[in-house]
Amino acid sequence: MRRILFVMSGQEALGASLQDLGSFEKGVLELRQFPDGETYVRVDSDVRGAQVVLLCQLHHPDEKILPLLLLVGTLRDLGVHSIGLVAPYLAYMRQDKRFHAGEGISARYFARLLSQQFDWLLTVDPHLHRIHALNEVYSMPALALTAVEPIAQWLRSHVKLPLIVGPDGESEQWARKVALAADCPWEVLSKQRFGDREVEVSLPHVCEYLDRTPVLVDDIISTGRTMQQAAAHLRASGMQPPVCIGVHGIFAPGAREEMEAAGLRVVTSNSIADVSNQIDLAPLLMLGLQQFLR
Repeated sequence: MRRILFVMSGQEALGASLQDLGSFEKGVLELRQFPDGETYVRVDSDVRGAQVVLLCQLHHPDEKILPLLLLVGTLRDLGVHSIGLVAPYLAYMRQDKRFHAGEGISARYFARLLSQQFDWLLTVDPHLHRIHALNEVYSMPALALTAVEPIAQWLRSHVKLPLIVGPDGESEQWARKVALAADCPWEVLSKQRFGDREVEVSLPHVCEYLDRTPVLVDDIISTGRTMQQAAAHLRASGMQPPVCIGVHGIFAPGAREEMEAAGLRVVTSNSIADVSNQIDLAPLLMLGLQQFLR
């Protein structure tokens, strides 16, 4: 059966890697906005009877989701066999409970929306906290891969004597798994948050690791303040300047630049296109795609 890959705007580099690895037909489409802000969709590929894969980074999802759904509707009308979504960064996972009276549980609503439109979902390291598995909220087949091994491979090639450091308690799973994959020690710092940008980090005893390069690892880098606080404590303890690795760089405006100005080396995967991308997820995603494309 024919396989066609459509790449949404912003993920061209990762799409090109997948195209090479998976021998997909290249989907050709036109997406643009009319002067009134409505979206125009045209598919210029013969998709009848084909397995279609849509690669879309769901960073800033509100501006992407309606064009994506209009494209899905167009493809269905044109007679595709199936449509799967590859969303390396899966949005709307953090509002997974009603923290205050009257709030919506966005993670569940977004999952319901996507499940109604796609035949399957492939993502990388979604922010699973109170939701422990995607099948708790997604009714379609949904596979979550982890970037632990790609991160470990990058570390083995680029960092000498690493010490993996989780910047807070939630990142402990990251620190432990990456350290085991990279065959190096790990520590976890404790964090107390006082607001959106005010974070206090406590430093454990790391004197025995002064000859190692600290590597701060987390699934998401947003404001970067947690990593900056952790890095300041590590450097104050006499350690080398740390490397900061995030699977998903969803950087708030100016966040990466602020981290780099503080002397931090910032590295992310290409789940979201950014100049900090050094960890390629294409081989990992191809392994996952094999479970859906037969």
